Amino acid sequence: MERGTLLPHFIAIRNGDDIGVDIVRQGNEHVLSARFTDANFFVREDLKHTLEEFRPKLAGLTFHAKLGSMLDKSNRILKLGAEVGAGLGFKDADEVKTLARAAYLMKADLVTQMVTEMTSLQGIIGGEYALRGGESKATAQAIAEQYQTVPQSKIGLTIALADRLDSLVGLFAAGLAPTGTKDPFGLRRAAIGVVQPLIGHKVQFNLSVAIQQSAQLQPIEANAETQAQVLDFITGRLSVVLKEMGYKHDAVEAILAEQSANPAACVWSLNQLSEWTSRDDWQTILAAFARCARITRDQKQIFPIDEKLLVEKEEEDLFAEVKIISSQPFSVQGFLKMIVKLTPAINAFFDKVLVMAEDEAVKKNRLGLLQKIVLKSKGVADFSKLDGF
Repeated sequence: MERGTLLPHFIAIRNGDDIGVDIVRQGNEHVLSARFTDANFFVREDLKHTLEEFRPKLAGLTFHAKLGSMLDKSNRILKLGAEVGAGLGFKDADEVKTLARAAYLMKADLVTQMVTEMTSLQGIIGGEYALRGGESKATAQAIAEQYQTVPQSKIGLTIALADRLDSLVGLFAAGLAPTGTKDPFGLRRAAIGVVQPLIGHKVQFNLSVAIQQSAQLQPIEANAETQAQVLDFITGRLSVVLKEMGYKHDAVEAILAEQSANPAACVWSLNQLSEWTSRDDWQTILAAFARCARITRDQKQIFPIDEKLLVEKEEEDLFAEVKIISSQPFSVQGFLKMIVKLTPAINAFFDKVLVMAEDEAVKKNRLGLLQKIVLKSKGVADFSKLDGF
């Protein structure tokens, strides 16, 4: 059999022996024939209209009482899809046009006879009807794959993200966040459907910005607290996904503490961190950073550095090293390379210099020097969550 080729056969399983098997077969054939006859009728009736002609009927289909109809949701997806597309780097005019068309039509099949009777075909039928109505293959593909956990096309990814983010933000704003085992709107699945495609496509994307953009489109208030709750909820699902991918618990928590809004970047960073934590000298590297972090983490303010207050050779040496790398942007790899380079100077500093000096100005200056090193980990990872810190 050629892969993907349909054959005029079916398989049915029943309990018991083979007595009356012909009657059972005939019964199954009768049921299937009736369903195919129904489907043939629904398709023929639906195809009397284009997919676009079905779209206005979404106004009669309620998404949620506080969030409006499916037409309202479709209009929000259209606007949010443009924002998400921009965040994913859509620039080509034809690509942007196709994205807009797919977002515009993606929910229209919900009011077709075929989907009304066979709901599991939503999206799939929309893709078929789009093709038959003269839409581009790219538009049809995006519509067809919108409900897949990981849509294969970039446009399919974009409209799926817009749809899922709209649901998450809107329903959280309406007070319908999942509680315990109850999740009537499938928001856990929606959150997984935000995380996995971004990881699968390896695309950099800022969920925090997208959540804010979605909040601005909602018909009810989705304030900063609600937006934070949505991001935390997605982060929880992301944590589960990353651990199921085989990453260590402490490494996942360390990276998520600083990069949870960018799932693909989390994977990239975890791969780097995994390489570093397997090094023979890892505990030495982590210990050097930990010495800086532990003594400064309870400080309520960031202290400026005054070179005139650097009186010991070891603090002057450390400051000179820090100045060289102070303007460099950091990944996990870049940050830890910096710590390796600084480790001799850090250890010499702690061995020879009293950080908590009696002179308040000197003490703050020394704390400020160490803070400058620790702050380089912002946006990279919270290394204090790693085992052995």
